[in-house]
Parts: sequence; structure tokens; C-alpha cells
Amino acid sequence: MKPLPLRSEGWRGEIAATFRLAWPLALANLLQMLVHAVDVIFVARLGEVELAASALGIALFGLLMWAFSGLTGIVAALIAEELGRRRHAVREVRRSVRMGLWLALASGIVGMAICWHGEALMLAAGQDAHLSSRAGDFLRIIMWAMVPMIMANVLRNFVSALGRPVFATAITGLALGTSVLANYTFVFGNLGAPALGLEGSALASVVTSLSILASYLVAIAADRRLRRYHVLGNWWRPEWERLRLLLKLGSPVMVIIIAEAGLFSGAALLMGRIGASELAGHTVALQVAALAFQVPFGIGQAATIRVGYHFGAGDREAIGRAGWVGIVMGGGFMCFTAALMILAPELLLRIYVDPLDPANAAMVGFAVSYMVVAAAFQLFDGVQAVAAGALRGVQDTRVPMLIAIFSYWVPGYGVAIWLGFYTPLEGTGVWIGLATGLVFSAGLLTRRWSRREQLDLTIRTA
Repeated sequence: MKPLPLRSEGWRGEIAATFRLAWPLALANLLQMLVHAVDVIFVARLGEVELAASALGIALFGLLMWAFSGLTGIVAALIAEELGRRRHAVREVRRSVRMGLWLALASGIVGMAICWHGEALMLAAGQDAHLSSRAGDFLRIIMWAMVPMIMANVLRNFVSALGRPVFATAITGLALGTSVLANYTFVFGNLGAPALGLEGSALASVVTSLSILASYLVAIAADRRLRRYHVLGNWWRPEWERLRLLLKLGSPVMVIIIAEAGLFSGAALLMGRIGASELAGHTVALQVAALAFQVPFGIGQAATIRVGYHFGAGDREAIGRAGWVGIVMGGGFMCFTAALMILAPELLLRIYVDPLDPANAAMVGFAVSYMVVAAAFQLFDGVQAVAAGALRGVQDTRVPMLIAIFSYWVPGYGVAIWLGFYTPLEGTGVWIGLATGLVFSAGLLTRRWSRREQLDLTIRTA
């Protein structure tokens, strides 16, 4: 397999290199959503109570996983810089991966401790006692998936930065099959296994996560280029300075994820106060928007790596070229999804619900109206995702964190509350608030990227 080029010749070369890196990552993100959807499909057949308990548990587990994946995912920027600075930087790359795995283990243990007390957290949040108990049972099993999943995220970034992003696609595709088989086996008691119900779905997630981690280890061992880095070599040896750098750069990314997740979770709470049909429509419309987001998210991951290569090489012109290519790609794709949301909203909704079912009429009506607003902010959502990824490539994460907190929680949530509760717009007003937060984030992040030279962001400090 031919590795992706670290350097590129002009705009055409950069476009080709970014595309070759981005499409497998975007497809892997989409497949990962399907893996999560499999759990929902199987648990839904157990009844409303089990589905609700699963949703509560996944809300906590998913937030922790997403946050810690952001914390450890910054390893991609370090690996890319090391490759750009010195093409055969085997030892430096190995150190970054090793400390990334250490950080994955430590953060995963913290996440497991939080999940262990999941029932108490649900009760403190005012959830139903029985649902909290079932969610707690679910969390005490699925928590064992946290460490392998975060470790697999580190290895995913390693293979992608080394020019093997298609491994992430293939492994996630295998994980989808594993998830279906494991849920079939443990939820309903097939293939000689006991019927474990909700707990069986949690166990299936653990099995799937272990299979993903094992698949990455096998792929790395089987590939000659990846194998030469010996990423598990001297695994016990600390590199404290590298670990501190990962924490310094990755912690703001984790805060950004929590801030953004908080905005959308808060929007759901606002919708719940407006009405049940509005909340249902919001949930479905948000699923469509989240599905579309996976593509610019993958482009943003590619931008981090491409910018990081050039950052390590000290090529300022190529740094700018890589960032702008990613931003245009991400924004361009979201223009396409925006058009679909306006021209064929029911076609997209059909992925999740039957829009022709009379029982879904109110929900579908609200979802369609919200998707009109979602179409308006698609461009900005794609741009902010890729701009943030480009800035991570030059290891700039602290100011983007402040931009995210401000954008999401001041104009974003502020407008959502104002329009949602103090004007006749109600649910549509809440979505306009979400759009406002994304517009501010996209504008401020893009402005910072465009001023990277004046801010000395393209100069390596070490």
C-alpha cells in the first residue's frame, strides 16, 4: 500500500492529498454512528423503559468517551509534526503514541469511576428512580469498554497520520458486524448465550470495543511501515514532558467538546419544556444534522494531520494551503447537505422514522421546520469543525477553547432562551440559537486561522 505523501505540490496536490486522507476518516465516522445505532435498534425491542435507561446511560458514557477521545486525539497533531520535521522520526512518534496510550488508560479509569456512580448521578439530576437504577446497571458493564475504546482512538490517529486512514474505515466496518453479532447473541440469548437484555447490549459494546483495539494492534503488526515504529516498545518507560504536552494541548479540546455537547443537551432540555412533540422533532432533526456533521469532522481530522505535517517542516505557505483546502472542502460538502435538507427533508428523516405514519405527523412537522434552520447553519458547522482541526495542526487549542465556550454559551444559548421562551418562535427559536452559536464559532475560528501569521501560530516554539 502506497503511503500518503507528506509534502504536496501546489493547490492541486494538497487537494488530492487531503481528499485521500479525509474520505476514509469521514466514512469511518459514519460507520461508527451505525455501530451506535445497532445498540439502539436491539434495545428498542426490549421496551420503552429499557430504551430510556439505555439512552440515559449512553448520554453519560458517550459524553465521557467523546471528551476523552478529544483529549487523547491531539496525538495526531504531534505525530504529524514529528513526521514533517524529520521523516524518519521513529523514536519521537513512538514516544507520542506511548504517552497517548498512557493518557488513554488514565482518562479511561477516571471515566469508569464516573460510570460506576452513574445511578447516583442520574438521581441527582432528577431522573426517575427505576430508570436511574437500570441506567446504573447498564453503565457498570459498558464502562469496561471505555479504556479499549480510548486506546483504539490513539491507534486510529497513529495509523491515519502514517498514511493508513483506510485501516480506520475497515476496522470500523468490522466493528459494525461484531456489534450486530454480539447484540444478537447477548441481548436475546442466541448462539447458546443467556438472554441478558439491557445488560447484554452493554456487554456487546465491551466485546466490540475489545475487537476494535485488537484489530488495530493486528493491523499495525501486519503492516511493514507501521510495524517499524514498535509503538508498544518500552511501554513502561515514561516521557513526562511529552505527557505534559499532550495534556496541555488536549485538555482544551476536551473542554470544547464538553461545551458543544452541553449546548445541544441544554437545547434538548429547553425543547422538553416547550412540548413533547417539539422535543421528538428536535431529536430526529438533530440526528440528521449529526449524520451530516461526520463528513466535515473527518475532513477536520485530516486537516489536523496535513497542517501538522507542514508545521513540522516549517513550510508556512503549505500550512495555509492545507488549512484552506480543508475549510473549503468541509464547507462545500455542508452546502450540499443543506440543499438536501431544504429540498428533500422527508427523504432524510426516513433514515430514522416513517414520515408517512400518522402517529409521527406532529414530530415530522416540527422536524421539517427545524431542518430549515439546520440547513442554514450547515455551512457554518462544517467550517468551524475544519477550522478548529486546522488550528490543532499548529497546536493552537487554548484560544479556540475560549472561542467555543463564548460562542456556544453566550450568543448561542442566550439567543435560544430568548427566542424559544420570549417570542412566538418557540422550538424554531431554540434552533436559531444553535445556529447563532455555530455562526459565531465559525467566524471567530476562521478569523484566527486567517491571522495565523500575525499571531505567530505557524512558528514552532520547540
